[in-house]
Amino acid sequence: MTRLLAALALLLTVLTGSAAQAAGPTVQPLPDGAVVDYQLGGSYRPADDVTVVVRDRTTKAAGRYSICYVNSFQTQPGTLSWWKKHHPRLLLRKGSTLVHDPGWPDEVLMDLRTADRRRELQRVNRRWFAGCARDGYEAVEADNLDSWTRSSKLMTKAQAADMARRLATEAHAAGLALGQKNTPELDGKALGLDFAVAEECQVYRECGAYTKLYGSRLVEIEYTDNGKAAYRTACADRGGRHAILLRDRDVVPRGTKGYVFRHC
Repeated sequence: MTRLLAALALLLTVLTGSAAQAAGPTVQPLPDGAVVDYQLGGSYRPADDVTVVVRDRTTKAAGRYSICYVNSFQTQPGTLSWWKKHHPRLLLRKGSTLVHDPGWPDEVLMDLRTADRRRELQRVNRRWFAGCARDGYEAVEADNLDSWTRSSKLMTKAQAADMARRLATEAHAAGLALGQKNTPELDGKALGLDFAVAEECQVYRECGAYTKLYGSRLVEIEYTDNGKAAYRTACADRGGRHAILLRDRDVVPRGTKGYVFRHC
């Protein structure tokens, strides 16, 4: 009987360990009450009251919950030759012409039109996410989820949603939370995303779409070139419920001409 109990205990230990291993690393959610600094234009030491920092795959901000910016749905400026060499079929084309983002002409849209291409792009992002995790980041912001809206109707919302679902799987496997960047048309939470980063949602009256899904796990960014009224209104209406910050459009580093960072 003693041997049987010992064997059962050993089996339970093995099964429990296997289940824990299968579950993968723990994902740390965006902290409640976060004060967020958006540092995509260059890294600098955050202010003492900042608890969350977003950076463009550069060195993690020590002692802060850090979000790793990844341009998952478009090429990053200066990388087109790399994509042409390594993943040419992932570049969206209309006929033989590459499809660029009209607002960011240095960026070409990723081709999401087939499951095979989406799987290939998923593998590329898997490597990037793994790098973010190795560098100590807790989360990823996957930019340009809304690229299908700029694709001259070549791509669909459903294709973007499937890609987002794949990215959520990869982020969680790496132990990272995944943020929905803009795109209020999509229910990112249903796709497995964990928080949202919304630019100018006060200006476009979209903030409610994000708070309905994510509650306090929203980073709202208003920009100075819209004036300060939107930021002030956001703070008056929602200050203290989620992170709200005001930044200069180019998100330049502190000490650079034009730098603005406020939060409420």
